[in-house]
Amino acid sequence: MNSKTNNMVNNKPINKSNTSSNNKNNTSRYTEDWINIKGIQNGMIILPGNERVTGVKIFPKNIFILDPVQQEGVLNAMRNFYNLLNFEFWMIAADRPVDISVYLSQLQIMLQNVSSPAQAKIIAQDIDKANMFVNNQVVDTEYYILFKEKNQDEIARKLRLIINGLGSAGLNSSQTTNEDLRTILDNFLNGGVRTEFGTVVLGE
Repeated sequence: MNSKTNNMVNNKPINKSNTSSNNKNNTSRYTEDWINIKGIQNGMIILPGNERVTGVKIFPKNIFILDPVQQEGVLNAMRNFYNLLNFEFWMIAADRPVDISVYLSQLQIMLQNVSSPAQAKIIAQDIDKANMFVNNQVVDTEYYILFKEKNQDEIARKLRLIINGLGSAGLNSSQTTNEDLRTILDNFLNGGVRTEFGTVVLGE
């Protein structure tokens, strides 16, 4: 073959610079080179093409300490909320290490103010479980609803819809922060261990 033939595949010139770059990414041992993410800014994961992944973090609520009528009200409100979501979304549960001292204080206050023996028993059980983990590595499970969207106005509309819908069910939520999104990625990619870009190497 002559030199001209060597530089042609299917009659199209080979872009040597692009080929070299692709080969580098395909052989990289760092996970950041295998993930289709440009960055994390303003509580959003930035994808190629300027698509963004964002959503809300839901603050859990134990409905089992409520009376049956209140429990049914929360469940009905949640059903109505889910029926309003006419777009693709993901529900994510992620573990984050936490300090439960504030949580324990809140449980103690609830226990002092509760009047129902059944509710008091449930709260006391929660306190016992929390005390078991005080001297261990404790993680808190956080819940997220995420979606992917490119249009900024649609992002704002969907965030309002989710936050207001959850609020109607008595659940507090807020838009994800950069820290929230990094925690979610660490849970999926690194077993929950916090890392820095450029330090995570794929297994041998």
